[in-house]
Amino acid sequence: MIAARALLVAALFVSGCSASIQQNRPAAAPTPPAQANPANWPAAKSPDAFSDPKTEQRIATILARMTLEQKIGQMIQADISAITPKDLETYPLGSILAGGNSGPYGDERASGAKWDQMVSEYREASRKSGAGIPIIFGVDAVHGHSNLPGATIFPHNIGLGAANDDGLIERIGAATAAEVAGSGIDWTFAPTLAVPQDLRWGRSYEGYGADPALVARYARAMTRGLQGELTRGQSMGSSHVAATAKHFLADGGTAGGKDQGDADISESELVARHAQGYPAAIDAGALTVMASFSSWNGVKNHGNASLLTDVLKGRMGFAGLVVGDWNGHGQVPGCTVTDCPASFRAGLDLAMAPDSWKGLFAATLREARDGSLPMSRIDDAVTRILRVKAKLGLLDTAPVRRGDHAQIGAPDHLALAREAAAKSLVLLKNNDGVLPLRPGANVLITGPGADSMAMQAGGWTITWQGTDTTAADFPNGQTIGRAIAAAVGDAGGHAAISADGSWSVRPDVAVVVYGETPYAEYQGDAPDLAFRASKGEQDLILRLKSQGIRVVSVFLSGRPMFTGTQINASDAFVAAWLPGTQGNGVADVLVARSNGKTARDFTGRLPFPWPADALSPVKSPLFPIGYGLNYSNAKNMGPVNEEPRVDLVASASEDTYLTRGQVPSPWRLGLDSAVTARALDLTAQEDARQFNWADHGSIAIDGPAVNLTRQLDEGFVLRIDWRIDALPAGPLLVGLGGASLDLASQLQTSPPGTKIETRIPLRCFKEAGADLRAVGTPLRLTANKGFVATLRDIRIEPVGSAISCPTKAQ
Repeated sequence: MIAARALLVAALFVSGCSASIQQNRPAAAPTPPAQANPANWPAAKSPDAFSDPKTEQRIATILARMTLEQKIGQMIQADISAITPKDLETYPLGSILAGGNSGPYGDERASGAKWDQMVSEYREASRKSGAGIPIIFGVDAVHGHSNLPGATIFPHNIGLGAANDDGLIERIGAATAAEVAGSGIDWTFAPTLAVPQDLRWGRSYEGYGADPALVARYARAMTRGLQGELTRGQSMGSSHVAATAKHFLADGGTAGGKDQGDADISESELVARHAQGYPAAIDAGALTVMASFSSWNGVKNHGNASLLTDVLKGRMGFAGLVVGDWNGHGQVPGCTVTDCPASFRAGLDLAMAPDSWKGLFAATLREARDGSLPMSRIDDAVTRILRVKAKLGLLDTAPVRRGDHAQIGAPDHLALAREAAAKSLVLLKNNDGVLPLRPGANVLITGPGADSMAMQAGGWTITWQGTDTTAADFPNGQTIGRAIAAAVGDAGGHAAISADGSWSVRPDVAVVVYGETPYAEYQGDAPDLAFRASKGEQDLILRLKSQGIRVVSVFLSGRPMFTGTQINASDAFVAAWLPGTQGNGVADVLVARSNGKTARDFTGRLPFPWPADALSPVKSPLFPIGYGLNYSNAKNMGPVNEEPRVDLVASASEDTYLTRGQVPSPWRLGLDSAVTARALDLTAQEDARQFNWADHGSIAIDGPAVNLTRQLDEGFVLRIDWRIDALPAGPLLVGLGGASLDLASQLQTSPPGTKIETRIPLRCFKEAGADLRAVGTPLRLTANKGFVATLRDIRIEPVGSAISCPTKAQ
């Protein structure tokens, strides 16, 4: 049966209390490619326990007394970086979120108590307006309560898929809910039910695997874990939160693995591969569903009524609320982030408008008044939102109070994360039984990931990209290297962690921990599946081998990657994915105790095929779905292919223009004759470039036109890391996309010779007239004679706080 399942999944992978519907939508003729036929989809139904007649009557009573302004407010969600509790006195919004780079009071590393305090402030403010209806507060708790230092961080979903354990998933859901609720929050944007088809996609690690049946099982288990078993006529308990089945639909099926791209596939493929998780989540009682940024056959899902209304709310009987993704409504043709009736008409109930909420509120109110947004659609949306709030206990006379801070990082949760990390590991090679590490062994632990909490936790950890996560953020966790060292010592051996792989006492074996650095969403999109050993990992492994030392590779990644050279150079190779903060779970499998046995054997199996080259892995993978060794069945393996079979060019970057003083491909630097440049040391050897203006002139970074509207909609900034060495009189113009802003007055406050970070919101360039749909010049600096500046890094990045605009150039 397992073999048959693996063959079926491989074949799929290769071939690339129900609310009534308030709208009467005419049938389309002829049927366009992105028009779903509900009869072709699986039926489902929100359980009767979702609501009850008494609750529905209470909702109807509330709805009847609400003003139009209060109804529209319920349909809009703002981010804490762009709204204050006081704003709710004027704008009766229904929901608040904290995005990946947003923290309470501007602190990304706030405690659970501070999160609870902040949520309470928003909630109390909302009760004083908006017909007394409290806000619902959402976060991305996608592998534990991952915004919060000291919380329990579980393996990312790809590792949980390797574990293939439904019961584990439900327990993880319950633990995550307890910690989210413990900080006063009542909604998580999870689980992700993507079925990634092209592993170049930067969100592949958010998918459980390539098997739609596995995703369906996990959808049911995670929903039950997060929300508990719903009981008719009763609110959910204080240790549970609302789940979000996301992203509807086919976010993992876009052409080329392009994030927010287009799934150019038939309806039958859309149903068979990408829809299977949603009926399972709905039947389990999921309170919310999130629409996908992506498109199906050219039609944005945020605007596809046949999917959001006819299929999801109709055929699948979904009674909860449909929420948008971060300004995703603004990508619907004819819409902007501040004006999009089309998305609401299509079936969106709650628009995620993090920084665009005020304009969207005004426009939607205007469209409600002029009839372009029907009142029946407004009432349906608000009813669904109130239904979710009622189930969470937010509408009760004595509202359910969440905020048990002791749940955050609780010992039983940490033990569960340790178990999950161990079960997620997949053994791909173990020649001559180099693993497990024997009692009494002398072990060298090295590699860039050996003592890196950021690499083992991955994106969506503390911050959106997760790049600055440290071990100090999780004092109840262990890096993989330190966990292995402690276990080796407990078994009577000796272990040393060495950053460069050097040693004073010859080791019996070296454990090299390396892999991908953290990323999230489209910043993880890759041109191919080749692992690029950019930190000297391959040289390190080869050096150790040349010294006669056996090597165990522990590979950290958010997807299977072409690692033929590394596999051949290693005696053992472990796919460790992104195991989270409990490095002890890795040690439990790799290190034998004093009795010669490990605490756990390898039980993980590949949830995706492992590529034999840097191309797609599906045709002839090195290791198929379901592959994985253990200590009883491992046999010696011969050499594997080391040729990538593609040209390994640097990934063209839409949003990085200068890195350590170097301009990456495909961008190029141009200088006026008035400006000279030279390499210079800023923080390391020749890591910056100094520009000197001998007369009025400019420098510019040019290249192929890129579309930055997505970054604009998501509130990104242009960041310049530099040192101003001399600032003459007159304007200093920074240009992007054909518009310029004057930084002269802003830079006057920084003493010459001081390293600074300058952040300019993309909206400032847009307001100054920039066309961000096709930016061929992402940077132009224009200054008078005497300006001297040393530039290190220039890029587009997200930001979690409001930043004012510089003066528009005259």
